[in-house]
Amino acid sequence: MLSLLAQGTEFVRPDVDFHAFAPELVLTGAIVLVLLVDLFTPASSRGVVPQVAGVGLLAAMVPVLTLALDGTDRSLFGGAYAVDNFALVLKALFLVAGYVVVLLSTNYIAEGDYDEGEYYFLLLSSILGMTVMASSRDLISIFVALELLSIPAYMLAGWRKRDLHGNEAGAKYYLMGVFASAVMLYGMSLLYGFAGSTLLSDIGATIGEGDTRPLVTLGIILVIVGFAFKVSAVPFHTWAPDTYEGAPTPITAFLAVSSKAAGFVALLQLILVAFPGRTDVVGPLMWVLAALTMTVGNLIALRQTNIVRLLAYSGVAQAGFILAPLAVVGTNPDGALQAIITYLLIYAAMNLGAFAVVLAVARKTRSAEISTWGGLFEYAPGLTVLMSLFLFSLAGIPPLGGWLAKFVVFRSLLEPDLTAGGVTLAVVVGVNSVIALYYYANVARQMWMMPNPDGDRTPVRIPVSLGAALTLSIGVTVAFGVTNLATRFGDLAHLLPA
Repeated sequence: MLSLLAQGTEFVRPDVDFHAFAPELVLTGAIVLVLLVDLFTPASSRGVVPQVAGVGLLAAMVPVLTLALDGTDRSLFGGAYAVDNFALVLKALFLVAGYVVVLLSTNYIAEGDYDEGEYYFLLLSSILGMTVMASSRDLISIFVALELLSIPAYMLAGWRKRDLHGNEAGAKYYLMGVFASAVMLYGMSLLYGFAGSTLLSDIGATIGEGDTRPLVTLGIILVIVGFAFKVSAVPFHTWAPDTYEGAPTPITAFLAVSSKAAGFVALLQLILVAFPGRTDVVGPLMWVLAALTMTVGNLIALRQTNIVRLLAYSGVAQAGFILAPLAVVGTNPDGALQAIITYLLIYAAMNLGAFAVVLAVARKTRSAEISTWGGLFEYAPGLTVLMSLFLFSLAGIPPLGGWLAKFVVFRSLLEPDLTAGGVTLAVVVGVNSVIALYYYANVARQMWMMPNPDGDRTPVRIPVSLGAALTLSIGVTVAFGVTNLATRFGDLAHLLPA
């Protein structure tokens, strides 16, 4: 349990443990292979690049599974890098989500006449940074992982170089990201100055309960604020809508799911390992961030007429729901950690699925305006049903996966002890869930009940790769809703975060 957070993990062959580092090694090999294939393959045959990228991600899942079956906790690089159940569950999330993004990208990139080799090289490099983040237990390794995942993402956000919106997306994401990194790094330097170590466990032992030194408190706040930018928490969310709208749609899905999840993983490790005794700072700060984020995100989403911007503000609101359990981390750390991991798993499936439908519909309408979705059921009934399921899952309607995600958040806020802050935040979560249902249902109304704006009822052609992404996403969304599988993964992940 979380009592193990204050303890280190035993070293298993600390000098060389290739099995522990195997997912990263396989992924690195895939990155090199993508470069070689792109370099030596004729332009007419470069459609093989996404296949290499997809196989590389699936191959990296093999050592994740073997490490999970082995069941031994491992620590590398002097305790800065740990492989345990927490890390393995998150690595699996990043790899599977990355594979779905590759499926979404296959036809989009090929038909857009973009350079496939560079695109998949950057995408895999960012995913590599995420897998490293899942195991990082040191300020330096966290920062290195963050930059490894962020720098390729900056370039991917501005991938549509001949589009002004694409240029704006890349520039805004880069500038805000660099600013957030600077703020976070300054906070880390303060923490290192007082703890004399960059290991999270050492910082947690040094900065204990009752440590009211102002600079320590400032360091904690700055680090949390830096990651609040990464997860698009209000008021640090302003980059998200423009970046999501201007980036290629598969990258929008990638940023909304994988990049955001990596930010939450870093927050979890910092709060539960480095700041366990400073819930007097973390709890109120997270309460305010969660309440503001879900409320502002939902209220602005009500006014959106573009489906991508609506999903962007929906993602902001969803970040508020995910932040909410951290407000009670002092009284219910196990429940908070389980709730966040469970929510991230379900959120990844339903959000990737929603963006897959957006991508499919845009192949016909060439627009992201919600008004163009009128009468979608007349010529794309399958996509209409799927999008309705994803939207109502995001709203938390049973028996879809989203209801379980909302349920575990409510449970973490109300158990084991009823506190005024937890009950009040649970009420805020409930009210915001109702607000969110309005704009999700409005999109469904447009698809099912409104007339087709141009009368064109030509069926939507769905490529095989896009169909596979939709099938995988809806399968996981429904399975997580009708089974307890997501919470079991949450239980597994919260046992041994070292």
